[in-house]
Amino acid sequence: MREILSLHIGQAGTQIGNSCWELFCHEHNISKDGTSMDPENNASEAMGTFFTESASGKFVPRALYLDLEPTCIEEVKRGDFKDLYHPEQLICGKEDAANNYARGHYTVGKEIIDQAMERIRKVVDSCNSIQGFAVYMATGR
Repeated sequence: MREILSLHIGQAGTQIGNSCWELFCHEHNISKDGTSMDPENNASEAMGTFFTESASGKFVPRALYLDLEPTCIEEVKRGDFKDLYHPEQLICGKEDAANNYARGHYTVGKEIIDQAMERIRKVVDSCNSIQGFAVYMATGR
């Protein structure tokens, strides 16, 4: 099976991610809490590309949400699909970079880069044959 890790970075990536995972769940008959609405189809290879099945039978997106500013991540935690994600998949800082790349890269971003890289490594290590990364973000104006 070939797995894909989705990385949702910043406000745009987080908002796009919310819509994408809602569609992925709809396409694979997965409810808002990660349980299958079609138990006979759980073993499909397409399901394993985007989702990891937990020991309890819940399907968890193979995704990480990363943002320096906590507001968008908090929306995911309070949204309709809040039970779909594991808390370790939602990484946020304490303040944003105020649309300043250098501030995000050299100061505020340094606070969460180690945590983000460790979580990415952990997800990749759990894969049998990772096919690639889908990166959702926006740059520039």
